[in-house]
Amino acid sequence: MDWTKMILPIASGFAITVILMPLFIGYLQMKKYGQEIREEGPKWHNAKAGTPTMGGAVFLVSSLVTALWVGLWQEELSPSLITLLFILFLYGLLGFLDDFIKVFKKQNMGLTSMQKLIGQIVGALIFYFVYLYEGNENTLNFFGLALPLSIFYGLFVLFWLVGFSNAVNLADGIDGLVSGLALISFATYAIIAWYQNQIDVLIICLSMVGALAGFFLYNRKPAKIFMGDVGSLALGGLLAAISILLHQEWTLLLVGIIYVIETASVILQVVSFKLTGKRLLKMSPIHHHFEMSGWSEWKIDGIFWLTALIFSLITLVICLN
Repeated sequence: MDWTKMILPIASGFAITVILMPLFIGYLQMKKYGQEIREEGPKWHNAKAGTPTMGGAVFLVSSLVTALWVGLWQEELSPSLITLLFILFLYGLLGFLDDFIKVFKKQNMGLTSMQKLIGQIVGALIFYFVYLYEGNENTLNFFGLALPLSIFYGLFVLFWLVGFSNAVNLADGIDGLVSGLALISFATYAIIAWYQNQIDVLIICLSMVGALAGFFLYNRKPAKIFMGDVGSLALGGLLAAISILLHQEWTLLLVGIIYVIETASVILQVVSFKLTGKRLLKMSPIHHHFEMSGWSEWKIDGIFWLTALIFSLITLVICLN
């Protein structure tokens, strides 16, 4: 794919998002559908109560539509691309249902954890079966080492998609953080896909880069809209699926270093409290710890984005050499 064709999915994803987002925000504001702020969160987040949410629905639709028309136009609508779009749709649907119940039905709890988990597992299983149908092997690329795992690779796929879907969801706690992180992540995988000449994967990556760039205009602090679970669950599942299709599974540990740290901070906080009765952090996930320590949201965003960018560049140096 030449540079001119690479611009198209970015421009399309960006344009559709920028056009639709103000309409979506206006509708939610008119209906007075806004974000409910958790009582256990930082007290100053109460000022964000009522901010429209579910913005992820807009950039997911934008990315889906863009990937479909670009894929058809460039004759790259492969089973791999369709599978990625399926993961994006299914995980986004799970998040949408969760957000819908909380926002439109005015219930603090959306889908139960078990309901979301079952949906995530079903999606991961379908992805795995298509992955095998396409002739891929049950081999895990672990920092350059090919590890044949047989049927256990299927368990890895389940863990990878479900784990990173929830990890990105945990990181989505302050204005602009995940939209900026995901932009870096998908741009990194776009470069790897281009280097491997996997044009179908490249198309979805570029579509998402454009869509996220458009969304960031409205999600940066002070956020006019939040992405909601519909966005974060879908982004995490899609990133995991892309790393698998590129046969570079290990890269997500570096490209997604912030998602890993955010998840680890929650796990360590819970374990520490259960074992010792003491908390390691002032609040988890870790971005809230820094908030409680006096850091501004912009400072947290900037340092987290910079960290993600550095580790993504390290990943590219390793993969492209």
